Amino acid sequence: MDRSNSQFFDRFAASLVTDALSAVPVIVVVGPRGVGKTTLVRTLDGKDRKYVSLDDEADLEATRYDPMGFVRRFDRVTIDEVERAPDLLRAIEQSVDSDPRPGRFLLTASANLLSQNDLPPGLASRSEVVTLLPLSQAEIDRQEQSFLKNAFTGNLIEPRNPLIGNELLQTVLTGGYPEMLRRPNFRRRQSWTRDYLKGVFQRDVPEAAAVQKTHELPRLLQVLALHSGQLTNFAQIGAQLGIDDKTTQKYTAVLEQLFLVHRVPAWFQSRLNRLVKTPRLHFLDSGLLAAMLGLAPEKAAENRPAFAALLQTFVLAEILNQITWSDDILTLHHYRDKDRDEVNFLVEHEDGALVGIHVKPGATVYAPDFKGLQKVQNACGEHLKLGVVLYDGTRTVPFGDRLLAAPISCLWS
Repeated sequence: MDRSNSQFFDRFAASLVTDALSAVPVIVVVGPRGVGKTTLVRTLDGKDRKYVSLDDEADLEATRYDPMGFVRRFDRVTIDEVERAPDLLRAIEQSVDSDPRPGRFLLTASANLLSQNDLPPGLASRSEVVTLLPLSQAEIDRQEQSFLKNAFTGNLIEPRNPLIGNELLQTVLTGGYPEMLRRPNFRRRQSWTRDYLKGVFQRDVPEAAAVQKTHELPRLLQVLALHSGQLTNFAQIGAQLGIDDKTTQKYTAVLEQLFLVHRVPAWFQSRLNRLVKTPRLHFLDSGLLAAMLGLAPEKAAENRPAFAALLQTFVLAEILNQITWSDDILTLHHYRDKDRDEVNFLVEHEDGALVGIHVKPGATVYAPDFKGLQKVQNACGEHLKLGVVLYDGTRTVPFGDRLLAAPISCLWS
């Protein structure tokens, strides 16, 4: 399949939106700009549902002039880019207080509304949020996806045609933004990234949060790109920009709210000592990260540490997508101790079951690559359902009880 020619992708989150429309009065589809939120909600248009985009200045002005009057015009409505009119949320809250029928308001936002302090409490209690992230590889390849489901049963499906070597590298460098997939040339992807981030900083930042020094955010994002996948030291990062750690944390939270970066908290267990409790900060999309770092294919192939950070971001995006689709409550952590043994990602089920995922950019896996997973296994026993080292290879190889080396393509097979 030629991914660059794909114009439309079925999103696995669509079923979540459809189910929510029959259950709650307000559904909010949140996610980065440019991942297909508008396309998704437009597929759900019908005779009884109107569509309004607040990119239209006339509609935007109407919401600002008389938000309650604007809401009363509609019985069922889809409102795109609702973060542009925060006062509209209170009007919607009042409307559903008097008429709580399911599916009345389908909203999209390019910022995580749940992290905004001014979200009306009544609206939060009557709404369901569906997160739409950049495309997963299963969506791109139009395959069913069951990696986490299988992993929690202690099993993996070996991929029929695993991506390895240069093909894997190209996939990681492209990431999951639909527009990136349409640009097989790295320089064109880099040019799109510059325009994309310029739009985010000029438009989304003022609408998403009160930030006084908006010119610091692009510089901060560039520094975070250099630190992607590392333990987060806000004092050190802020020092490079001449800002204090509290301001750095505040501005980083804005970048998280805009789905550019994602914080992975540390996992801890009372039976384990000497654990590092510092979170890691990752970019949310490997293609965006590669473009910001200027990692063209030939450069990424030569710079293995840089590619390792890209690969971790790529795996993170796949895992986060699967967590958003899951019927179960799953949380994501990382493990690291004072001996520097680590597990890049620990997915924890609400019942305490764990799946450990460590990422290795090489084509060969050795026993020491499992040291972090073994420590978690020793502490948690049967709660660790599977520990897997994902690598640039073709075979699934056992390394002990519930420990496997597996091709990265297992994530979407």
